[in-house]
Amino acid sequence: MSARGGLLVVSAPSGAGKTTLCRRLLEALPHLAFSVSHTTRAPRAAERDGVDYHFVSREEFETRRRAGDFLEWAVVGGEQYGTSAAAVEAILASGRDALLDVDTQGAAAVRRVKPEAVLVFILPPGPEALRARLLARGSESEESLERRLRLAAAEVARAGEYDYQVINDDVDAAFDRLRAIVVATRCRTARLRDRLETIAAKFGSGTS
Repeated sequence: MSARGGLLVVSAPSGAGKTTLCRRLLEALPHLAFSVSHTTRAPRAAERDGVDYHFVSREEFETRRRAGDFLEWAVVGGEQYGTSAAAVEAILASGRDALLDVDTQGAAAVRRVKPEAVLVFILPPGPEALRARLLARGSESEESLERRLRLAAAEVARAGEYDYQVINDDVDAAFDRLRAIVVATRCRTARLRDRLETIAAKFGSGTS
């Protein structure tokens, strides 16, 4: 591990399997920590405050936003979402990699302030598969379903702004691809520069 962690940003249309893949990634890879976002939306079934999101009022969110507490923030579906800059910095400073689960607006904002961040977009194999996955939830009205599909089309159109694409046509294969991306980014020269210099110095001094 390098002295300072790296920043991994993952985005996807709703229903593409991003949450499942990120949870598996966190379970499989040590030194990877999830940055819990703040949101003004109500918790869904089984979601826990402080674990899935920090659920806050609009007043609290606005207070934090005006104070500059957020690394990025966006309005999605009428609700506000934001990533704590202090929480991300604490993860990176500890030497762990920070995993951010944000939408395309948030990813673009992170890239502006953290150009070294690695951006990954999770794609469904097509709109039909995405529709089927959303319907399988059993919680979507026809109106909300169509709204999510329209939003998905706009998000997919921005997938080219990301460093990597992972097509989730098979969850196990998609997980393998996502894990490979994280492992590869940890081997970047910029991440290992201090260790490389130490090793090179030993060779120069003749130390074995």
